[in-house]
Order: sequence, then C-alpha cells, then structure tokens
Amino acid sequence: MKSIKILIAVVLLLSSFLSPAEIKNTSTENVKISGSCALCKEGIEAAAFQKNISRASWDKDTKMALVTYDNKKTSIDAVLKKVALAGYDNQSYLAPADAYAKLADCCNYERTVKNEVLAEKKMPEHQHGAVASSQKAADADPLQPVLEAYYAVKDALVNSDGNAASSNATRLVKAIKAVKMEQLGSQQHLIWMKVMKDLDFDADHISETKDIGHQRDHFSSLSDSMYQLIKSAKPSETVYYQHCPMAKEGKGANWLSQIPAIKNPYFGAQMLTCGKTTETIK
Repeated sequence: MKSIKILIAVVLLLSSFLSPAEIKNTSTENVKISGSCALCKEGIEAAAFQKNISRASWDKDTKMALVTYDNKKTSIDAVLKKVALAGYDNQSYLAPADAYAKLADCCNYERTVKNEVLAEKKMPEHQHGAVASSQKAADADPLQPVLEAYYAVKDALVNSDGNAASSNATRLVKAIKAVKMEQLGSQQHLIWMKVMKDLDFDADHISETKDIGHQRDHFSSLSDSMYQLIKSAKPSETVYYQHCPMAKEGKGANWLSQIPAIKNPYFGAQMLTCGKTTETIK
C-alpha cells in the first residue's frame, strides 16, 4: 500500500513538470509564418514561447501557426516580432537579413521581399509607392527622444537644480513609454528589453523627488542602462561617454553627454570639470 502511494506521488510530480504552462487571459490567433521544415517548426515555436505568457504551434504544410498568449502581458504583434528576429518572415514582420542568414540550409524558405529592413513592420500594398517618405521614417532614430530627455536630466543635475531634474525626468519617463519597439534594430531591441524596466525605474525615482543627492544616485544607474542602449546601435549624433572617479564616494560614476567638454552632473559647480571622456560613440 505504501509503495502504491509513493508511485502515485511520483506520477503526480512528473505530470506537474510535463503539463503545459498555464496561460491566463488567453487569446488565440492563426497567423502566417514562413518556414520550410521540421527545424523551422522548432525555431518558430521556440521564438514564440515565453513561459506562462505565449506559445505557438506551427504547421509546415499550411505555414500557419496557432498562437496562444496572455493578452494582458503581451500581444500578437510582440510575439511575431520575436519570431521575425529569429529569422522567420511572417504576416506582420520581415526577418532581418542577418537573422535569416543564420538559419540552417534546410530552413532557407523562399522570400517574397528581397529588401527587408531589420524586422520593420510590413507596409500595406498601396503604400509601397511612397518610398521616399517611408525611408525617412526608417532612418529616424526611435531612441532620440529618450536621449534628449536624458540629456535634460543631466543638465539639470549639472546645475544642481532638483526641480528641473524632477520635471525633465517626468519627460524621460514619457519618452521611455512612447518607444515603439518595432522600430528598433535587432540588437537594440534585445538590449531595450533588458534595460527598459531599469530605465523606467530610475527615471521614475528621479521624477518623484527634489532631493539632488537621491536624484544623482539614480542617475548613476540610469546612465549605465543608457550606455548599454546607445552603444548597441549607431546614434544619430555623437555621444560622449564620460567618467568621474570621485563620484559615489570614490567608486566612480559615468554619464552620457552631447558635448565633449566635462560638466559634472554628480558635483555641479563644486567640481564642475572633474572627469574625462572615456569613449566617443558615433
């Protein structure tokens, strides 16, 4: 009897591991995703999978995938972008050329669009004539408003103005939330997903206080996240990465600047020119 109970307990334990992850607030959609083989199926389904949030089942004959997702945590658009970044064209996004090139030879499905842009949103057919205007939109830096708001916070800290730093941080929070991830390149998108919450956290804390010391503490980690983000892709304007060895009680801290001259946001007028440019990003 004891052995039977143990067996039942083992079976229940195994079933808990093997059972599919639960997805709440469920939405399901059938979408077209390009691919050619069983390896493509593995790649597509792996790209779409996020535990308790999204999963997909793709059919190589019909090229259709049934995508199930938690509509309060993600969207079909976000899932399809991840699939495109893994190398698979779909009804909403084109895969970046470098992602497609990394696929195995058996996965080289026929592509109907030759000049794809880094997982850019596909345009409706009637808009393909407006090449010039769409090219301008593609060339625009989607992170420029974030960088400009960051600079405004930095300049307020240089002036030791807690009120202005708070106000400009509020602007930065809005700029962060307004970023359209589908406009980011593949590498930049990955970094954005990594640092987005930290950016928002630090900017939000700076906006909520007028205490210049507390603002500068969060500005240090905010700058670390901004550096990762700007470094991940070529910025539209030169960015100077600068360092003060005296900040944070001698541990040192960094910041980004739009000018090469040193204007220290951690000490302001007290030690305005303390620091140096350690890297020029352009």
